Amino acid sequence: MNKTISIIGSGFASLAAASYLAKDGYEVTIYEKNKSIGGRARQFKKQGFTFDMGPTWYWMPDVFERFFADFNKKTTTYYELIKLNPAYRVFFGTNDFISIEDSLEKIYIAFEKEESGSSLKLRSFMNEALHNYEIAIKDLVYRPGISILELITPTTIKKIDQFFSTISKEVRKEFKNPRLISILEFPVLFLGAKPSNTPAFYSFMNYADFGLGTFHPKNGMYSVIDGMKELALELGVKIKTDHEVEKIIIEDQKAIGLIINDTEVFSDIVLSGADYHHTETLLNKSNRQYSEKYWNKKTFAPSALLFYVGFNKKIQNVNHHTLFFDVDFEKHSKEIYDKPQWPTEPLFYASFPSITDNNIAPEGNEAGIFLIPLAPGLDDIPEVREEYFEKIINRFEKLTQQEVKSSILFKESYCIKDFEKDYNSFKGNAYGLANTLTQTAFLRPKLKSKKVDNLFFTGQLTVPGPGVPPSLISGKLVAGLIKKAS
Repeated sequence: MNKTISIIGSGFASLAAASYLAKDGYEVTIYEKNKSIGGRARQFKKQGFTFDMGPTWYWMPDVFERFFADFNKKTTTYYELIKLNPAYRVFFGTNDFISIEDSLEKIYIAFEKEESGSSLKLRSFMNEALHNYEIAIKDLVYRPGISILELITPTTIKKIDQFFSTISKEVRKEFKNPRLISILEFPVLFLGAKPSNTPAFYSFMNYADFGLGTFHPKNGMYSVIDGMKELALELGVKIKTDHEVEKIIIEDQKAIGLIINDTEVFSDIVLSGADYHHTETLLNKSNRQYSEKYWNKKTFAPSALLFYVGFNKKIQNVNHHTLFFDVDFEKHSKEIYDKPQWPTEPLFYASFPSITDNNIAPEGNEAGIFLIPLAPGLDDIPEVREEYFEKIINRFEKLTQQEVKSSILFKESYCIKDFEKDYNSFKGNAYGLANTLTQTAFLRPKLKSKKVDNLFFTGQLTVPGPGVPPSLISGKLVAGLIKKAS
């Protein structure tokens, strides 16, 4: 009889791991506490509008292609991709913006227009970013974070200085224009840390941005979840929603099953794609690898205040992805990482997927997603959410030169308390554990428990890090470790 595996949670990492494990011959069952699968990538529908509740950026298409290719499949079997042009727009003031288009040559022209001589500097910066991308994606990120030796290769030895410098330093060495600096520092925010704490090697994110471009899966990011679910089911994975795990059963220092909805469910191996900290609370203290002190000392990626808004008209002067950098980036950053507090003047991001995809909103209407990055663990109350919506929508109207408030059909908010309730997220963080130097690769929480046999972890708080492509990779890595250990 094949070995059985119980997986906690149904986000990208869990679905990826489930497919790899089923392919390897295990009997795999996923248990999801919510009514729908996808974890943070769930979907919300209302009055004919469709919203991705979590990730809205489709970057690194090669990682998705590699995932499906591992099963002799193609992404096109499961969903359709649309390349965005412009990829996004960045506002710096009223009707004052820079558009990032869909090719490096166009981006070089935009930079040169902004600052004479900057296109040559950008070419050099992007050559380095491409080299780092090839090293990272083709090699480093597909290693399981067991030992520092994984990072030491003939190629990385030559780049050792980039692990001890930062993105911020390297960008500012070459570029003086604050607007161009903001655009170059923006991609590493997906890694969950501020640019001044992110190793320079992570410039590969700039290649992911400018070099590979930004895509939209038709019908939203959830179509990727649907595709992964379809693949998992084809491979024999069982998926059970409304199944909240209450306890991991341990016997003789081995994980032997779960207690779900007051019922014992036994299996040979337990894998959690749920929040790492929460998963360890399902164990007795003696079986936990990491203390509360450990988690409290870690640098977490931000949480977020999100608004899902239905408009009864088309929104003007914006792109599918639009960033609002008209206020002090450094100040907001400090209010997330250094002195956690509600931001004085928040940067924010807005997504209007219905600009690209007519399946997202009723004809003539617009679906808008607004996001403000926040420090995890803040006091989250309805009055504060409302106050911040007013702040950003007033700025939005001024910056984009249009009135939109009277066209709002509805708005729903999502913030720290919701992340805690729906995903058992530590302090309500939205993106996992930040990729700082001391939280990279082998320095992150481990994929395999050091204290309990047959217990494994995957997802944003472990290797390789936050984001959708890293989550797919995390699922592959943990499946490899399980196979090796069996």
